[in-house]
Amino acid sequence: MDALLVFLLLLVPLLLWTSSTFVFYFKKCFYVAYMMILAAIAIPLSILKSGGRDIENMRVIRALVRHVKYFLGLRFDVSGLEHLQTEGPYVIISNHQSSLDVLGLMEVLPDRCTMVAKKELVYAGTVGIVCWLGGIVFINRKKTSDAKSVMADAAKTMLDDQIRLWVFPEGTRNQRGDLLPFKKGAFHLAVQAQAPIIPIVFSSYSNFYLRKQKQFNSGTITLKILPKIETKGMTSNDVADLSDKSYDLMRSVFLDISGSAPVTQSNGPSSRH
Repeated sequence: MDALLVFLLLLVPLLLWTSSTFVFYFKKCFYVAYMMILAAIAIPLSILKSGGRDIENMRVIRALVRHVKYFLGLRFDVSGLEHLQTEGPYVIISNHQSSLDVLGLMEVLPDRCTMVAKKELVYAGTVGIVCWLGGIVFINRKKTSDAKSVMADAAKTMLDDQIRLWVFPEGTRNQRGDLLPFKKGAFHLAVQAQAPIIPIVFSSYSNFYLRKQKQFNSGTITLKILPKIETKGMTSNDVADLSDKSYDLMRSVFLDISGSAPVTQSNGPSSRH
């Protein structure tokens, strides 16, 4: 038994040094397991702090998660933090590449801000429980009517409770080296609440994280927070143009900070109709 333990203790560092595939799976498994452990710690702390589901619990989650980047060899180069000093409710929109986005989100998450996430996340063990305690708004992406209803309620909550919401308008993870066309939910939300939109752009992870090639190296992520886009006076008729404007702006910044060559692409085939 002792010999086996010694063998494993020697083997793991060797594989970490020589096998990029092993490093990929080791980091992925560590990340998932460690986040589950941190969530298990956050659950009782959140209950003690707020007594149950409350957006203020995001402070607890943020404090516990911020150091995780160091274990994965990641750093964030953040600019534009002053734009998050905007008073009152607002909607943050950002591109979505992988579960690693959570680390960048927690790096800059303002007070009284939570997220909109897919309903399936609530069933993700301790992570799902702590997400619920943090006031995350869950939507059923498969039922458009349900998603619209949740967004309408979220707009009312934003105003009543003076909170901010972080939304991934692409609607799904995307590692294609560009932005997917935006879904309109975040923009309907902002217009209904007459709240400004603050775009945040993450640079491409392709220089350190390639899922298909099983590579997960150390790297620096550029995170750029852009000036707010006002929605006051807008109606549902303005949502398509608002979405297109946000998409074009964020895509231009994404390509710039990722060092990618621009390719002609629009925000969906019928974004203005």
